[in-house]
Amino acid sequence: MTKENETTQTGWSLDNSYTQLPKTFFSVIDVNPVRSPKLVVLNDTLASSLGLDAQQLRKAEEIEVLAGNRVPEGAAKIAQAYAGHQFGHFTMLGDGRALLVGEQITPSGDRFDIQLKGSGRTPYSRGGDGRAALGPMLREYIISEAMHALGIPTTRSLSVVTTGETVNRETGLTGAIMTRVAASHLRVGTFEFAAQWGSEEDLRSLADYTISRHYPHIEASENRYLSLLRELIRRQASLIAKWQLVGFIHGVMNTDNMTISGETIDYGPCAFMDVYDPETVFSSIDVQGRYAYKNQPPIGGWNLARLAETLLPLLHKDQDEAVNLAQKELTDYIEVYRSNWLAGMRAKLGIMNKEAGDEALIEDFLSLMHKYRADYTNTFRALTADQLENMDLFKAPEFAEWQKRWHDRLDKQSESKEASRDLMRSSNPAVIPRNHRVEAALEAAGQGDFIVMEKLLKALSDPYAYSAEQAEYADLPEPTLRPYRTFCGT
Repeated sequence: MTKENETTQTGWSLDNSYTQLPKTFFSVIDVNPVRSPKLVVLNDTLASSLGLDAQQLRKAEEIEVLAGNRVPEGAAKIAQAYAGHQFGHFTMLGDGRALLVGEQITPSGDRFDIQLKGSGRTPYSRGGDGRAALGPMLREYIISEAMHALGIPTTRSLSVVTTGETVNRETGLTGAIMTRVAASHLRVGTFEFAAQWGSEEDLRSLADYTISRHYPHIEASENRYLSLLRELIRRQASLIAKWQLVGFIHGVMNTDNMTISGETIDYGPCAFMDVYDPETVFSSIDVQGRYAYKNQPPIGGWNLARLAETLLPLLHKDQDEAVNLAQKELTDYIEVYRSNWLAGMRAKLGIMNKEAGDEALIEDFLSLMHKYRADYTNTFRALTADQLENMDLFKAPEFAEWQKRWHDRLDKQSESKEASRDLMRSSNPAVIPRNHRVEAALEAAGQGDFIVMEKLLKALSDPYAYSAEQAEYADLPEPTLRPYRTFCGT
């Protein structure tokens, strides 16, 4: 991939490698100007890492760029085509409200997609208006930045601007556009689109592009497409294990929301679990619990199977042999996931080596948390800080028995107790974006008060600090008879 464009005063240095793919994969679109864009939030740290001048981005002409009223020199202005299994049902999709501006080349030579979400109608809008409301865009900003701080691969948010226009949903809402930054927007659904509506050469072009952009180290492999599948299995297994370890529930694990880069994408109905319960579902549309917390690992495997199906023509000329090759790789997924999850759980308990009884120790503790309705994050936070109080779990005789087993396990390690505690502290966040805190920030923002959100973002920016300032953000919500529900936020 080459880069020829010059860097602008603001720092824009855009390339458009995606447009080298067959034209079936995208549509060139015009900008859809908005009336009166105003900057709500700008991610200065992210801007700097991208090689952009945050002060310049705050100027009126650059806010016009962040609002989609104009694009920088060298911009692509495209909407990507893709398909997807949504709650198990296959359908044609695409960027129905997003404009891919281009790929920013950072000073270190890295490449990131710059996409405007909520920028207007595209050929893939399917009757929608292509716009977005302020609340959901700020929600994605908050959660994606929290995920980044937690060390979980994720798309990120550079900015949110209001448009000066109203978007009509059940009521009139403040319109907004978010600038999303991603390693790429390639999805499992992109491969499904190629397999369903493209030629084999289109599929091969997409796979070759993916390898060149994300996995160049496998280009010389004997079977590069099998190696690609293997890499994607490892990436997704690692990602979903990280979700489980912090109690994150994505809410809409459709194949169009699984990135080829291994980043978390689409923060519509997501939320973090409070009380530990494997059955937890937040999304209002997930009435069957398909994407419940406990189902995220197997759904990851299901999605990868759909990806493997698209790659069959590239894996081997003989279809039966291609299926055998794919199945062999897919059987490794659960083991790779489980290995990542167990390693993470050991770290959360300060365990630094492997022993046969570790899995039982971990599962028994989770069972106690479930039985006593313990808060997931605060339970591990309490263990880390050695402050075992104010929870029914810690008063139970069963916990005392488990605690002795845990201490006995730690005593068998050659590492010091201080080293074990340091490991726990780096593995157990003191704060997460609590659902009630996020809602409070969004409610205040809807009234024009962004201070609540700014304070929340600051507390979430270093979740492993265990600072006094973070303490209030670890408080649980007030009891309510109504379960917390999230919505896709279109």
